[in-house]
Amino acid sequence: MPKLKSNSGASKRFKVTKRGKVLAKRAKMRHILTSKDRKTKRHKRQPLVVDSANRRLVKRLIPYAF
Repeated sequence: MPKLKSNSGASKRFKVTKRGKVLAKRAKMRHILTSKDRKTKRHKRQPLVVDSANRRLVKRLIPYAF
């Protein structure tokens, strides 16, 4: 069976932990940060754990990460 190609965009955006959880960067942290409060910016620095409904979709995009 031939090798599967990973989606290069998805492989840059998602990281898989050793336990199989999928981590992603949170949105709205690119620009206009002066109007956002400190607490919001602090919480958005932490990675987002992708929920189980979307984990199957990410697994299809990056098959060799799991």
